[in-house]
Amino acid sequence: MQLTLLVGSVHGNARQIAQTLAFAAPEHGASAQVLDMQDLSIAVFDTPGLFVLCCSTTGSGDVPDNAHGLYQSLDADARFLGHVRFGLVALGDSSYGDTFYGGAKAFQSRLQDLGAQLVGEACVLDALDAAEPDAVALAWFATWIAQARRLGLSLPSPV
Repeated sequence: MQLTLLVGSVHGNARQIAQTLAFAAPEHGASAQVLDMQDLSIAVFDTPGLFVLCCSTTGSGDVPDNAHGLYQSLDADARFLGHVRFGLVALGDSSYGDTFYGGAKAFQSRLQDLGAQLVGEACVLDALDAAEPDAVALAWFATWIAQARRLGLSLPSPV
């Protein structure tokens, strides 16, 4: 199975996190690819594998501009995604209150409505947190991969 990291980013922070996770994947016996959500559709989920959505938030809890096409395709081309297993890395700023990491929440909700299953807890990265986001994401990733394997989900070996 392929591990695919899908990136929805405003200023590049989600892309940086996704690349950090992809570089760490071989340490966990897996390989990964990073895809920008730009120009993707629901068809990205046709390929068997595991997915991690790294998504920031813009505006009033909206998905980033480069993620609109994929998000809209989940409605326009909706179909059952019961075969999809995914993790979620949500970036946001808690000072925005109710809209904090709203972009990632929107993807999570829509994917689950279509039957996709979230593996483990979401990794929430708050811009106001003093912790280093890469370190927090890497710790989450190690736990997430272990949980995926316990569920019997296989990951591709690094080349």
